[in-house]
Amino acid sequence: MRLKKGILIVIEGIDGSGKTTQAQILLDKLKIWGYSVVYFREPSRGKWGREIREKAVLQDSLSPEQELQLFQKDRKENVEKNLKPALKKKQIVILDRYYFSTIAYQGVKGIDPERIREMNEAFVIKPDLVFILDIDASKGLERVENSRKKRDMLFEREDYLNEVRKVFRSFEGKNIFHLDGKRSKEEISEQIDRIVLDYLESLKN
Repeated sequence: MRLKKGILIVIEGIDGSGKTTQAQILLDKLKIWGYSVVYFREPSRGKWGREIREKAVLQDSLSPEQELQLFQKDRKENVEKNLKPALKKKQIVILDRYYFSTIAYQGVKGIDPERIREMNEAFVIKPDLVFILDIDASKGLERVENSRKKRDMLFEREDYLNEVRKVFRSFEGKNIFHLDGKRSKEEISEQIDRIVLDYLESLKN
């Protein structure tokens, strides 16, 4: 199904919120519905994204400023190499994490959230829809523990994630939707489907 323009859909939330699961479900459904759709994530699979994941298994291996700079490099590469080309082809792009995560995670570590926002909004592509899955940090960590053999020590600490969650809950905007991450994946998916399909329908008018 041909669109008039490319569409960027971002799915956010703390680790264990179910965002990657929902991104994959939405990807599969959009394909079934006949749309040209691609999936990307942050950290990306590029050079800087690989470095972030390598460092993430060691607690306090990077200062907050070093983390921020790595994420900025990775995001700039992701925007230029992945997002812009896909959107130019009028595809739907599903992005698992974006600069909202940087504002939340690095902001809680003491970097001015407004500075992070301004740094990113100077070069990012603004998303059309943002879904933020909200879940208690303890529940998120429980899910992570059940699905991984080792934790990403840079980010997965309960007290820290509770503060990150507060930042995610503070984001507002007409295109930002907060969803209850405790609900079943089917219920969350149905909510996302309705919002995405309504948005796609609005583009036809």
